[in-house]
Amino acid sequence: MKRLSMKRALYFIPLAVFLVMVIYFAFGLTRDARVIPSVLINQPVPALALAPIKGSPAGFSTADLKNQVTLVNIFGSWCVACKVEHPFLMELRKSNVVPIYGINWREANRDDGPAWLKRFGDPYTRIGDDPKSMAAIAFGVTGAPETFVVDHQGIIRYKHTGPLTYKIWNEIIGPIVEQLRRDQEKAKGAS
Repeated sequence: MKRLSMKRALYFIPLAVFLVMVIYFAFGLTRDARVIPSVLINQPVPALALAPIKGSPAGFSTADLKNQVTLVNIFGSWCVACKVEHPFLMELRKSNVVPIYGINWREANRDDGPAWLKRFGDPYTRIGDDPKSMAAIAFGVTGAPETFVVDHQGIIRYKHTGPLTYKIWNEIIGPIVEQLRRDQEKAKGAS
């Protein structure tokens, strides 16, 4: 009798494994792949002192991000999604909504990034060169483009993976930037 029950139990093992896999995949498919948590949220921007890209007078450092709400955008001329995002960044630059600092990441040829910006326009306040991925590693970058919202104290408040669009700006990043600016004004008034 026990032998018969044991045989029946063995038939349920594949069913149990299948049910566990269904639950795992069902949960995974409901998550937004663009939302990649960052351990740097609410942490200071990593200490940076990036050289300028070829042809630029200055790179940028962590100190450049203080006393203002900024965006830090990681891009590369090789990045297809960066090309999709670029016209929107140019619009942000024209509207002077928020300073955008760029990190030109992993260019195979150091002339490629500057040539790309010359061709499509330069939306960046300053650009740092990151040929060996040191800044990208410090930021925990998983791919390009990635954009970080940094408050006036140099603290990372939000990370967006993928190209910025009007929808993302209007629904997520724009309101965060505005709130951080209000917080900055309150901090100025309190001091």
